[in-house]
Amino acid sequence: MLSSVLIANRGEIAVRIIRTARSIGLRTIAVYSEEDADALHVHMADQAYCIGPAPAAESYLRIDRILDVARASGADCIHPGYGFLSERAEFAEACAAAGIVFVGPPASAIRAMGLKDAAKALMQRSGVPVVPGYHGEMQDDAFLRQKAYEIGYPLIIKAVAGGGGKGMRRVERHQDFPEALASCKREALSSFGDDRVLIERYIQAPRHIEIQVFADAHGNVVHLFERDCSLQRRHQKVIEEAPAPGITPSVRKAMGDAAVAAAKAVGYVGAGTVEFIVDASSGITENSFYFMEMNTRLQVEHPVTEAITGLDLVELQFRVANGESLPFSQDDLGEPQGHAVEARLYAEDPANGFLPQSGTLDQLAWPVQESWLRIDTGVEAGARISPYYDPMIAKVIVWGEDRRQALERMGEALRHTAVLGLRTNLGFLDNLVRFPSFIEGRFDTGLIDGNLDELLASLPQQAVDALAASLWLAVEQEREVERQARISDEGQSPWTLLRGFSLGGGRHARLHLQVNGKPGNIDIQWIGPSCILVSAEQTRVEEFMVDGGVFSARIQGTRISLPVHVSPGRICAQWHGQHLDIREVDLLNRDLGDSEGGAILRAPMSGKLVKLLVSEGEEVTRGSRVAVLEAMKMEHALVAGQAARVKSLGAREGDQIAEGHVVAVLEAIS
Repeated sequence: MLSSVLIANRGEIAVRIIRTARSIGLRTIAVYSEEDADALHVHMADQAYCIGPAPAAESYLRIDRILDVARASGADCIHPGYGFLSERAEFAEACAAAGIVFVGPPASAIRAMGLKDAAKALMQRSGVPVVPGYHGEMQDDAFLRQKAYEIGYPLIIKAVAGGGGKGMRRVERHQDFPEALASCKREALSSFGDDRVLIERYIQAPRHIEIQVFADAHGNVVHLFERDCSLQRRHQKVIEEAPAPGITPSVRKAMGDAAVAAAKAVGYVGAGTVEFIVDASSGITENSFYFMEMNTRLQVEHPVTEAITGLDLVELQFRVANGESLPFSQDDLGEPQGHAVEARLYAEDPANGFLPQSGTLDQLAWPVQESWLRIDTGVEAGARISPYYDPMIAKVIVWGEDRRQALERMGEALRHTAVLGLRTNLGFLDNLVRFPSFIEGRFDTGLIDGNLDELLASLPQQAVDALAASLWLAVEQEREVERQARISDEGQSPWTLLRGFSLGGGRHARLHLQVNGKPGNIDIQWIGPSCILVSAEQTRVEEFMVDGGVFSARIQGTRISLPVHVSPGRICAQWHGQHLDIREVDLLNRDLGDSEGGAILRAPMSGKLVKLLVSEGEEVTRGSRVAVLEAMKMEHALVAGQAARVKSLGAREGDQIAEGHVVAVLEAIS
């Protein structure tokens, strides 16, 4: 048996691999960038080595440095996890040349499936159905536009080397094709170093269903049933489940047989996933699925397959890499047991276009452990979510005897999870698992985009004002008690009380607070020792206090209790899954540009300014794209909110800029 493994990855998947490796007696070796020096996977491993600066291109993508560490540490094998180098054929080849076992398929299989166009051609020759489209070598823009016209709209552009939702654009109209193509190529070149694309007809009611396959080096290939990954946003998976709702045993067999054929066609070894797009407009049938791509690695969503099979796929990867045969046949696997659901918890702001968030996780608390609950994470409270990498915090996985129970348990788990310090998609996930059409199994990949307003339903403003005001007052009162204790001989005065003293005897006050970046004035009226009316709606809040990191109060007669984190000048709270970042507004520090009828466009996150689309003095209309920022390998457009003239620019193309950096100052056109 192999005795040691180097994990060529970071975060959640590195932690996941370390746990299994340790359970079967392997010595674990971690690598990390300077940014990850204090990361959880570094502390968990038996040994850890720094391999370079924060950018992945200078650390986690450096094959030479990883192999140097493997040789120096005496690693028997390298597990690539997912992402980074996991699907690089040259990495598998370099491992083989160095005499180190690569825990994954042979380089030939990675190369065969690594380019979507070549993979689809191979699948056609192997009798696996593919979506109609253009999968050829010609990449001239005008030629591709003509092919798009022939295929018809809507269509989808995909990077041939793509994956993880990157390098994909859906196009509805012929006139939008050139801009979508250019953007797709830029993102593909940045993410994969290859800007070639293919074009396919867009399936109108698509379900994304994938088959987990496993193969050994002795010619044995099986499938471990299917996963449904249809709940997506911008082609990135949000919630996955197994088995797929609505699939019949005959369809499962047909898709499983096609996936096994795909794996055999490339001489596959190890864990892999064959992804299909399914036309569900008339139900899922044996003739309604098409090959989309094969991921030659472990998938993010592999835990749901583990939950319905009882297998540890990482352990199985190690055993196959050690030369062992699969310990079961297809017939031995029987049928899926129960139902499993996985939700991806991200540091992102759903209310602001799901922009990735970076910063410190001040508090991280999970539900009480149950046999049906699993949390896969690579961070702890106090950890930093870096702008250099994927902003995933954790995967929440639940199992139930049937789909209904699994969804109920997922809702329970999400509602008992607390993340403070950064905005997250926690509330969005909770809304999603309780969304009627999803619960009823009536959905496709368009469910999220088509129902975004409902899924992003936020708390009423008066409720947010009431919570923000009472929470701020509760914290300030605690601080006042501490101050008074220190200067007890001074006694109280109108100037140390927070209850709105006035010469007329009224007890009113105005709080200038910023909630999730939006400044506002909240008027309050004291009507008792711990009872206030908030704003014009006269929302009644009483018995409010902070004790041991928990805020409790009675709002309009309803008792609430929620986690809070208090730091100088800032209070973070979580209410119904929504993160509230409450700060006091400094009235002496205002952006004058915002008060002159114009606007200041700031970078919503740290990243690289890849495209500047305007020049100083140029006039723009409402909705015009001013600049394109690349962060975490995704492009984000900055747009004008009104007709304006570009007064000044604060950055140039190619600049690496920080969150909040002024990109452009616009002055309104009267």
